[in-house]
Amino acid sequence: MARNIFYILLITALWGCATKGNDNAAASADSWPIFRASSDLSGYTKEKICEKPSLLWSYKSNQRSVSSPVVLQGTTYWCDTKGVVRGVDAEGNEAFTYDLQQPVEATPLLHDSTLYIGCIDGSLAAISLSKRDTTWCFRCEGQVSASPNSVKIGERTAIIFGSYDNYMYCIDKEQGSLINRFESGYYINGAVAVKDNYAVFGGCDGWLRLIDCKQGVMCDSLQLEGYIPSSPAIANEKVYIGDYAGNIYEVLLSDGRFTDHRTVVSASEENASLVSVPAVSPTTLYVISNDKYLSAINRTDGSTTWRYLLKGNVGESSPVVCRDKIIVCTKTGIITILSADNGELLWEYDTGEQIVSSPAVVRNRFYILTAKGTLFCFGENKK
Repeated sequence: MARNIFYILLITALWGCATKGNDNAAASADSWPIFRASSDLSGYTKEKICEKPSLLWSYKSNQRSVSSPVVLQGTTYWCDTKGVVRGVDAEGNEAFTYDLQQPVEATPLLHDSTLYIGCIDGSLAAISLSKRDTTWCFRCEGQVSASPNSVKIGERTAIIFGSYDNYMYCIDKEQGSLINRFESGYYINGAVAVKDNYAVFGGCDGWLRLIDCKQGVMCDSLQLEGYIPSSPAIANEKVYIGDYAGNIYEVLLSDGRFTDHRTVVSASEENASLVSVPAVSPTTLYVISNDKYLSAINRTDGSTTWRYLLKGNVGESSPVVCRDKIIVCTKTGIITILSADNGELLWEYDTGEQIVSSPAVVRNRFYILTAKGTLFCFGENKK
């Protein structure tokens, strides 16, 4: 009996270590704090969705948005292009508004009941949801187009983001003061992916860079074939990134270095201009390309497991993997759910409006925000 108790305690301790968070943005049962679910930007969640979802409600703001939705405790937040932040509760009712009075394209980051939003004028604002006011505002010299991220630096948490002034910034979460910044060769358009205390980002100069945020140094870089407008996705020790030419790369991250890399999708005339972020499950890489296909690629041998032809212009939306299913949206306005294993079509819905944002998945529901500013909530209709 004593031995059995010992093994139970040991397993419990090991499980606790394996599942302990690192204070970076990460989705939970009732939150989706960043546009790709978690700080690694992998676009993978263990949340379930039903095979035949129903439209539970929709909310129309009638204001253009290129933001993706983020969710905290049942309320979905986003910012429209005029700078108005909105929050809609789980029943589809408006619960929050705040006017930044600055044009915005970036998706917000949710961290400790604060929204961090980058603006076209080069500012990054911290908005307290409880106080409904700006806590601090940090200014750089170029627009911020992508979602901020978060990373632990010693005892402090930093908000980390790139700018069109060619710098990646680490800003103190509480004070809004500069911790450090790192120069690239041109605009930084995509979000920064975070793995432990490492940050990975691409730039329009065609370089992929690796930052040790704890030490405050850039520790490696890798030049790709084309410039990099989108964000990396990290899974375990591998970074996946696409360039504008249409190539997708797998880069091995080990001991603070890029130790190896390979091209898993080669550019062609059909799949050029890649701006969607890959989604990564434990076994498979999912990629949307401009040839209108969603491809499932085996992460071990690089072979294509299946391809699915999407309808219409694919645009900029990035897919999300929910266990055994994958949600993908197109600029044409069509939401599609496929089997992650074989690409079988399970469900499809035409919103009638353009979609450039990525889905958010919370408690068996998923949220889609259109470019026209309509928020759709889908889930199981239990009536």
